[in-house]
Amino acid sequence: MSYTNFIQIETFINHSINNMPKLKTRKSAKKRFYISAKGKFVRKRAFKSHILEKKTSKRKRNLKRKMIVFKGENLALKTMLPYLR
Repeated sequence: MSYTNFIQIETFINHSINNMPKLKTRKSAKKRFYISAKGKFVRKRAFKSHILEKKTSKRKRNLKRKMIVFKGENLALKTMLPYLR
């Protein structure tokens, strides 16, 4: 066995042992949530997509605003979005 082959095999073994597996991002969560400047998860409010005629202007205007996700959901979102920081 030549020296270059030995180095290639050694680097392959080191990379396969030392590297942790990559974590997958949930694409559905990636499209719906983002992190604010203070590090909190932000989401869009519900009930703003259709049947808007019967809703008042004030209600629709207030639904435009983003909402901070509740603290209890943060752990689930961190596991779904491992690289979103």
